Amino acid sequence: MSSDSPIDITPWTEKYRPHRLEDIIGQKDVVKSMMGFVKAGNMPHLLLAGPPGCGKTTATLALARELYGEQVHECLLEMNASDERGIDVVRGKIKDFARTLSLAKVPFKLIFLDEADSLTADAQSALRRTMEMYVTNTRFILGANYSSKIIEPIQSRCSVFRFRPLSHEEMKAMVERIAKKEGLKLEEKAYEALFYVSEGDMRRLINALQGAALHGPHISEESVFKFASRARPKEILEMMEFALSGKFVEARKHLHTLMVNYGLSGEDVLVQMYREIDNVKIDEKAKADLIDRIGEYNFRVVEGANEVIQLEACLAQLAVIGKEKKG
Repeated sequence: MSSDSPIDITPWTEKYRPHRLEDIIGQKDVVKSMMGFVKAGNMPHLLLAGPPGCGKTTATLALARELYGEQVHECLLEMNASDERGIDVVRGKIKDFARTLSLAKVPFKLIFLDEADSLTADAQSALRRTMEMYVTNTRFILGANYSSKIIEPIQSRCSVFRFRPLSHEEMKAMVERIAKKEGLKLEEKAYEALFYVSEGDMRRLINALQGAALHGPHISEESVFKFASRARPKEILEMMEFALSGKFVEARKHLHTLMVNYGLSGEDVLVQMYREIDNVKIDEKAKADLIDRIGEYNFRVVEGANEVIQLEACLAQLAVIGKEKKG
C-alpha cells in the first residue's frame, strides 16, 4: 500500500461480512432455505435462534440485499430490541414502517428485530398483533439468543431456524480468508488460541484477530491471548492444580499475576476455570463439587461481590476439595 493511500478504518467484522448468501461460512441448511426464499420472491416470518456471532445478522442482511438489490435501504428496517424494548417502539416506529407499501419488485418489506428476546411481554404481544395485521406488506425476521424467551404466539407464526456455534474448520476458513487479504502470517498455535477465545462466535474471533494484528503481521498465540484478555488454558489449569494440591499461597499468587498480566475480570477467570474442569485430574464427584462451587462464586461476582475476595474464596474451596480427595 502506498504512503498516500487512504487508511481503511472499517472494523474487520464489517469489512469481511459476507454480502451474498453463498459466501456465508457455515449454517448450510439455513442458507439453502434462504436462497429458496430469494428464488421464490416470497417468505414467511422468520425466527433466527442461536448464540451471538454465529451469523444471524449476516444471513439477514445478505437475504435482504439479494431480495431488494439497490433498494435495500428503503425496504429493510433494522433494529436492536435490547436498545428499544418497550411497547411504544412496537406501536410507533415498527408499526409505522410495517403499514407502508413496498415500492420494490418484491411486494413486501422486511423488519429485522435483533435480540427480540429482550422485548418485554407487553411489547411481544403488541408485536404479534402487528405481524398479523400487516403480513401482506411486511415480513418480520426476529433474531434471538434464546428462542424460549419469545412468546408462543409469535413462535407459531414464524419458521424457526436454529443457528449453531461455528466449528473450528469453519472459523479457520474465515481466518485464512482475512489473513490472505491482510497479509498476515499465523502460527499454528495462534489458530488454536483464536478458537479458544471465540467459543464459536465469529464476531469475537475476527475482533481478536484484528486486535492481535495491531502488533504486526505475525500473529502468535501470546498476542491473541493478550488482546482478548484471556489467559492461556494451561495457566488457568496450573492455578487450579496448585489449589487442589494444597499450595494455596502459590495458587493465590498465580491468580493475581493472571489478573494483572491479562486484565481478567473475576467472571473471566471463573469461566476459564469452568472450561478447564475436564482437564483437572480429580474424580467425577469432585468435578461435580467443583462445578457447583464455581457456579456459586460466579453468581456472587455477577451480583456485585468483591471479585478478588470471591476468587480467593473459590481457590480455598478447591484446596478443601483437594484435601478431601487425598483423605
